[in-house]
Amino acid sequence: MVKNDFLTYQAQTSPHPLSIEIKKAKGSYIYDINGKKYLDFVAGVSANSLGHQHPKVTRAIKKQLNKYTHVMVYGEFIQEQPVQLSKLLSKTLPNIFSVYLTNSGTEACEGALKLAKRHTKRSEIIACHHSYHGNTQGSMSVSGAEIQNRAFRPLVPGTKFIHYNSLEDLKKITTNTAAVILETIQGGAGFIVPQNDYLAKVKKRCEDVGALMIVDEIQTGIGRTGKFWGFENYGIIPDIIITGKGLGGGMPIGAFIAQQKLMDLLKDQPKLGHITTFGGHPVIASAAVATVNILQNSTLIEETLEKEKLIRKLLKHPKIKEIRGKGLMLAAIVESNEIAANIIHKCLEEGLILFFLLFEGKAIRITPPLTISKKEISKGCEIIMKVIDNLEQ
Repeated sequence: MVKNDFLTYQAQTSPHPLSIEIKKAKGSYIYDINGKKYLDFVAGVSANSLGHQHPKVTRAIKKQLNKYTHVMVYGEFIQEQPVQLSKLLSKTLPNIFSVYLTNSGTEACEGALKLAKRHTKRSEIIACHHSYHGNTQGSMSVSGAEIQNRAFRPLVPGTKFIHYNSLEDLKKITTNTAAVILETIQGGAGFIVPQNDYLAKVKKRCEDVGALMIVDEIQTGIGRTGKFWGFENYGIIPDIIITGKGLGGGMPIGAFIAQQKLMDLLKDQPKLGHITTFGGHPVIASAAVATVNILQNSTLIEETLEKEKLIRKLLKHPKIKEIRGKGLMLAAIVESNEIAANIIHKCLEEGLILFFLLFEGKAIRITPPLTISKKEISKGCEIIMKVIDNLEQ
């Protein structure tokens, strides 16, 4: 009955949803209404950094709920949790960075693009082919997946596309460019990591022509790739940072971050240059504060690199052509889209949640909670290997 209602009344995003009816989730596991237990190797698509129902996050949410929830639109009243969160995020960066809290990473992308245009007084945006920054008009306009975009054109004009990791294409960044927006590691394209100091060379080119560098850290940030921010692995500091997903510890959140003098451009001429009703919601911010504090006062971030090594060690099979990514943002690449889909669905039957990537059909997403244990990793990898072996029979 509930499944029928789900398919009838709740708008769908694809013809074939996984359709597990959830009863509860705890730690690294999700349980359906029949009591079946699933080991979660996806973490809500990189959103549940600390697994499900982390006790400190849950306590923080309950504590804030007992004080107040929404009291005013963003930026008018002083509220402890969003202020504390903004300060925590700023302290991860050099100088004083200002944090604009939003409801999602996509909304943060929209704000970042507006800020870049406001600062430079230019309109051209350079983005990457096969990139993904969200599904609203503005964020889709700077996402380089024509198979998605063409059904919704015309989008926002003024975007030119370059190939990620192509040094030759950097000459397309000119004095007409307001900003270059790219992912630290390309997500939907198949977890493509930067090569040959690519990000540093993009930053240098931006500086040379007076453009801003916007780095999308929605997936790579908040500890998932071995540093608090993914770009720290590559020796750069962007002009504007976009974050979301894992920041909320399972709650909906986003933020764009820039130096204070840059962010101040949104508060005057015109006033209310970027506004939101629910951005910086105190309950959501309380969950994010707890999440950041846990990550910064534990070894979870450093452990992602050890866990990456374990996954790479355990997932050795002729059917797995390579494992891309860094830390606990990994994708196993197999021979065909069909094999990837079969593995994902068969593993689900065996009690392991894996998932697809947006544009690389041969990829199998492996992005478990940062809190996952090595024993749980071994168990999940054992299921994957068993399923692959059985595919060959």
